[in-house]
Amino acid sequence: MESIIEQFINGLRSGSIYALIALGYTMVYGIAKMINFAHGDIIMVGAYVLYVSITDFKMPVIPAVLLTVVVCAVLGVAIEKIAYKPLRKAPPLAVLITAIGVSYLLQSVALLIFSANPVTFKSIINLETITVGGVTIPGITIVTLVVTSICMIALTLFINKTKAGSAMRAVSEDKAAAQLMGINVNRTISMTFAIGSALAAVAGIMFICQFQSIKPTLGALPGIKAFVAAVLGGIGSVPGAMLGGILLGVIESLSKAYLSTELSDAIVFGVLVIVLLVKPSGLLGKNRIEKV
Repeated sequence: MESIIEQFINGLRSGSIYALIALGYTMVYGIAKMINFAHGDIIMVGAYVLYVSITDFKMPVIPAVLLTVVVCAVLGVAIEKIAYKPLRKAPPLAVLITAIGVSYLLQSVALLIFSANPVTFKSIINLETITVGGVTIPGITIVTLVVTSICMIALTLFINKTKAGSAMRAVSEDKAAAQLMGINVNRTISMTFAIGSALAAVAGIMFICQFQSIKPTLGALPGIKAFVAAVLGGIGSVPGAMLGGILLGVIESLSKAYLSTELSDAIVFGVLVIVLLVKPSGLLGKNRIEKV
């Protein structure tokens, strides 16, 4: 039983990271109605920014973390302005191809600057492991769960309690009507990309503190899994992204521990297929009728 609890806690840790990344996917889809497949690579950019800030510029941890979040937020806005804004009225396939192109562009730039060799990164989180009732909980797990909980609560309050959050919900429902009501749609979409990218930066920091290694393709697999989490929970739904990320992490952790390490990813994607066959809109997604 103690082993199962430990694996469940490990699943919560990785699932929290997936949830943070999935929030970026689901926010952008909910408002801009597009899938930003370059979102996973924001994690990689954030990891390298943190590494350079601490290793090369000798910055203290907190300023380095803040700089990482700011750089990723600005990068997210820049990507939206340069790559996606001109394509808002383009066919979905054109936007999809552009997103994949931006993803490979970020990876290629990182490859040219840092090379393909993984870079060792010493974790900035040094909280000691604690034992509760025979269950061992690593310090990184505690910090990850706390940081993720704070981010999710803050985002939920922002969306539901602030004027900017109301604007985001209005744009999500109907861009034209929101614009007629005086909402700046362009600014709202840019703010969405900034928030999503900032959350991805936080997820990237938690991710590299856990694995302590950085490479240009760092964000590829976590980005795909986070997209799966967003679809699993119901893409476009913020609570769905949170639920999907947590479930994905727990399923992955239990699969690796008790079924097969090699087949854990296949099991995760298999669960997604089953959920989509039963409920195509995702666990918390809603079926919407669109007039054409």
